[in-house]
Amino acid sequence: MTTIYVARSKTLADWGFDVGLSKNIYKVGLTDEPVKDVIGAGWAGIQDWTLVKKQDDVDGVTEGEIIERLAAKVKLVDPKLYPRIRDTAGVFRVVPSQVENSILVSRTMAGEPDIPNFKVKPADIAAFLIANALNIVPAL
Repeated sequence: MTTIYVARSKTLADWGFDVGLSKNIYKVGLTDEPVKDVIGAGWAGIQDWTLVKKQDDVDGVTEGEIIERLAAKVKLVDPKLYPRIRDTAGVFRVVPSQVENSILVSRTMAGEPDIPNFKVKPADIAAFLIANALNIVPAL
């Protein structure tokens, strides 16, 4: 059973903010192992990764394909440019307004009313990343 997951790290978010990337940095990956074990191992020398969202039973795709699809929509952080993240593949810098626009458009297309004072949460960002990685229309 293959699982796609989105994880984030407070330490990496603080670092991203300090170097001018963004505090909205997420790791997207694909695994056949238990997700908690994979996230517990950590990446980029950081151990405080937390699972934001996962989706089980993802078949017919590889991690490379998911990263490539997602990189077409969301900025992929190049690990070669930032020694802090070393060879960690699948690290993305997400612009919250892009996620907000996606949610508002999908709600409008579904005929749902607008949400006043809408604010994007990490779970919304994770749902956006998974939907775009799998090329599906998010159901919100």
